[in-house]
Amino acid sequence: MPLATELAALFRRDLVRLTQEVESFPENLLWETRPGIANSAGNLVLHLEGNLRHFIGHVLGGVTYTRQRDLEFSTRGLSRDAVLTRIRPLADLIAGVVAVLTDEVLDGIYPETVLGGSVPTRQLVLSLYGHLSYHMGQIDYLRRVLSGNGAIDLAGL
Repeated sequence: MPLATELAALFRRDLVRLTQEVESFPENLLWETRPGIANSAGNLVLHLEGNLRHFIGHVLGGVTYTRQRDLEFSTRGLSRDAVLTRIRPLADLIAGVVAVLTDEVLDGIYPETVLGGSVPTRQLVLSLYGHLSYHMGQIDYLRRVLSGNGAIDLAGL
């Protein structure tokens, strides 16, 4: 199976899981933190949305999008439904773009400078998947700590 196909399936699965996490978050806790934790689950979700829409949707997929990274971390108080409306389309969008990346594109240099340098597209897409997984773990942990609830049934398990 081509790498792009496998990565698309992983992005789709985990973006569905992200939606499930937000759906399971008590409305009043989505924007809460605790001492020593800088970002709420809501802000982490907005950050993942902006990150994936820009680096995959816009740059690799040609989808019109202007990222406002500062708002990913400063926005507060959106309803859970408003956040879900923003992230539900991501599973199809991101998986759709990744699924059609050819080996030639993956082996080439990513079209934008990232963190001050050039990186292969394959490396950046793998890094973006790791970034998604990392923040999803934080979101899950925040939901558990803030709500006192345990694990939820997630897609693909």
